[in-house]
Amino acid sequence: MSRYDPNPFDEEVEVNPFADGAAKGKGSGQPSHGGGAFYTTNPGSVPSANSRLSPLPPEPYDRGATIDIPLDNSRDIKAKEKELQAKDAELKRREQELKRREDAIARAGIVIEEKNWPPFFPLIHHDIANEIPIHLQRIQYIAFTTWLGLILCLLWNIVAVTTAWIKGEGPTIWFLAIIYFISGAPGSYVLWYRPLYRAMRTDSALKFGWFFLLYMLHIAFCIFAAVAPPIIFKGKSLTGILPAIDVLGDNALVGIFYFIGFGLFCLESLLSIWVIQQVYMYFRGSGKAAVLKREAARGTMMAAL
Repeated sequence: MSRYDPNPFDEEVEVNPFADGAAKGKGSGQPSHGGGAFYTTNPGSVPSANSRLSPLPPEPYDRGATIDIPLDNSRDIKAKEKELQAKDAELKRREQELKRREDAIARAGIVIEEKNWPPFFPLIHHDIANEIPIHLQRIQYIAFTTWLGLILCLLWNIVAVTTAWIKGEGPTIWFLAIIYFISGAPGSYVLWYRPLYRAMRTDSALKFGWFFLLYMLHIAFCIFAAVAPPIIFKGKSLTGILPAIDVLGDNALVGIFYFIGFGLFCLESLLSIWVIQQVYMYFRGSGKAAVLKREAARGTMMAAL
């Protein structure tokens, strides 16, 4: 052969005809060597674009590695569908049971009272505008004012008695004033205001009778507090007219506080008397008095039997 091949098993070197003439073999005077495609005379030179790179070494294969692939077959899907259907049926059954109970309560005339007053911290149920008939709302609002007025009177009574205690009257009257407030504020609501509210809402003669009995006790207490006779601890546990005159000579500030309490109890008494008159006029005019008499007679007969 006229051409010398140093290695007959070596891969054929591809020659780029567009490469620089200095990079060619014998034609440029460069000696021919069998270094393969990556042979360069200058170690710092960059291989040409048509040079072949050696492949990367293979990544190690771990035969013990496992891959978890979640597979939901048709049996699991059917089981989940049955479970969802069972839950849906249970919810429907509970809804029907709750609706049935609500209907039964409505038929029985029982009203579920949700606490909504005062708005910032609900303690009682109170909705005159939506539950009380229009022709009775004015009376109910004024009755509500008397309940709030009683709370105000008892609060001011604590302030005045506390001032008297600081000026040397002793702690006993202060403890009595606290007892009046703790028992009077919730007691008045439970004993006479809530019965009146329910009587106006349901037009119940029995609840009207309960209201009249306990509201008269409320009026009696207000009149007693406005006078405050020296029966219990010289009457100074209540801001009435008599203790106001008594303490005015010793301390003018305490006397003024007691006179203010006396005025509040007087106003509360007058409003309460007006309320019981108006409620009684409605009670007589609507025929509830006769109904109450019949209910009382029936109750007496049942008790005798």
